[in-house]
This record gives sequence, structure tokens and C-alpha cells, in this order.
Amino acid sequence: MSDILSQAEVDALLQALSSGQVDKEQIVSEERQTKVKKYDFRRPDKFSKDQLRTLQMIHENYARFLNTSLSTYLRSVVEVSVVSTQQMTYEEFIRSLPVPTVVTIFQVEEMGDAGILELSSGLGLMMVERLLGGGLTIPARSRELTEIEINILARILQRFLSQLKDAWANLASVTATIDRIETNPGFVQIVAPNQMIVLITLSVRAGEEEGLLNLCLPDTLLEPVLPKLTAHYWLGSSSKEPAPEQRAAIEKRLISTEVDVVVKLGTTHLTVRDLLDLQPGDVIALPSRIEDPIPVYVGSSLKFYGKAGTKGNRMALQITRVHKEAEQNDR
Repeated sequence: MSDILSQAEVDALLQALSSGQVDKEQIVSEERQTKVKKYDFRRPDKFSKDQLRTLQMIHENYARFLNTSLSTYLRSVVEVSVVSTQQMTYEEFIRSLPVPTVVTIFQVEEMGDAGILELSSGLGLMMVERLLGGGLTIPARSRELTEIEINILARILQRFLSQLKDAWANLASVTATIDRIETNPGFVQIVAPNQMIVLITLSVRAGEEEGLLNLCLPDTLLEPVLPKLTAHYWLGSSSKEPAPEQRAAIEKRLISTEVDVVVKLGTTHLTVRDLLDLQPGDVIALPSRIEDPIPVYVGSSLKFYGKAGTKGNRMALQITRVHKEAEQNDR
């Protein structure tokens, strides 16, 4: 509901005040009461709103890096996005986790402290299944991962952690490595229960499945970079030219990214009856001529033209020219 009164509401309020139907002192008293905000001195806020916003921006960048890295590694489109960034006590975070789950304790070499990367066992099992050549399906029933499955999953968990280096590059050098992996959060105690942490929750979507990834960063881990956690500093740093190693890392990921290349031989129109009557061996006549250039699409964009032929025992296409618009965009 809007907090702005309409002119009719303003007139009605003034009339009520003048007639004595509404007490002015009561309105002032209620207004004062609404401005009072409860503050728990047992759990003071450790991080400012500006610092939380900056952490949100850093990990939105982290999510973009994961999109490319995971899509390449799992050979399927993976979409990662930040759901929320909030502060809470370590005890509250641990109590919120299900059992079983996958809790990865990692060490940050430069800061000499630990953090936690947590994802659901269902999401972990789906990734293991994919790495072994299966599909992208989260099991209907959650279960604890076996030692073999944890060892396989560790490869992709380290990939999650490696992307933190690029995401944090504008503020600090971050090298995160796996210390150990647990399936029961009750056995994990990296800081005191009442210590404040920042919890970044990300959504991971692969195919039709979706799960959550939690990144727990204790205040002691973030302490060295707190002065830099401002939107002004972050935006100023991110506007600079990327370092050569960052550029090389991005180029390396782009080069290994797979894209669909489609050769469009032609189009025609069929009636529904003709479509239903199609049998193996039927020939569909296309309006294209043999000498016509064949369009080649990369993703959904027209990029090249070519001509069809064979190479050895395989059908092939020879690129004859670049589409003009694509050529202009590359300049």
C-alpha cells in the first residue's frame, strides 16, 4: 500500500482534526512509536548495509563466473544467481541446514581463516551423476553421499572455490582450498556459535532442476577487507582494466565453451496431412538451389555462408564467406 495520501484523504484528515474526531497528540504519539526499532544488544550488527550491498555485488560477479565454468564442466547450461545476502550468527546458520547435506570447509590462504560452502545432498548427487555420464536429475529422496561420491564431487567443489579468486580480484587476493567435507553440519565448528557471519545464498539451476548453494563467511575471515567493502571502492576498482591474468582466465574459459552451430539447408511448407503421412525414405523438396549459399548459425545468430559437400565418408560444409553484420560486430 502506498504511504502517500491522496488529496481526498488529506482533506478528510484535516476535517477530522478540526472537528475533534482525531486527537493530534495521539497521531504524534503513534508516529513516535512507529519510529522505534528494537535492537538486540546480544546480537549487534557486524556489517553495515553498504558492506552487505558490496558483498552482494561481488557474489553476483561470482555467479556469472560460475555460469561459464559449470556449464563447460557439466556440458549443460547452468544458471547461477544470488538469492540473498544477510548477516546472522554462526549458530543460526548451522541450525538452518538439513541433515544430510554437503558441507565443505575451506581455507583462505591469504586471510588465514576458514569459511563454509554448503549445497544440498540432492544437488551434489545430481552433479556426481552428470560427471559419470548421467542426466541432470535431483533424486526424489535425499540421502548421504558415499565416500566415493564425495571424492568425485570434490573436483567440482574445488571449481566452485576457484571462482572466488576471480570474483574477489578487485578487492583482495583470495585462494580458497578444500580442508575437509562433512555431511552432518552438527560436526562442523569453525567459529564460536555467537560469532557473526555473512550468508550468501545462490540458486543453481541445471536443466529442469534447481537447488541452493550457501556461502558462509565469518567476520574474522572478512576482517582484513572490511575497509574496502564499500560500493564506491568496488565500483572504482571494477572500472579499471582487468589484469592480464584475469583476461587470460576469461579467454581460456570462453575458448573451451561449447556453442551450437546449425546449418540451415532450407525451409518449406507442409500440410498437417502431409506431415502425418511422412515415412522413412520420403523426400521433401526444398525451394533452395544447389548453388545457393547455405546460412550457418552460431547459437541463434547468422554468422557465415557456405556450400555443402563431403569429406571422406562424412557430410561437410565449406565456409565461403562471413555474414556482413557478423563481420562488422567483430571489428
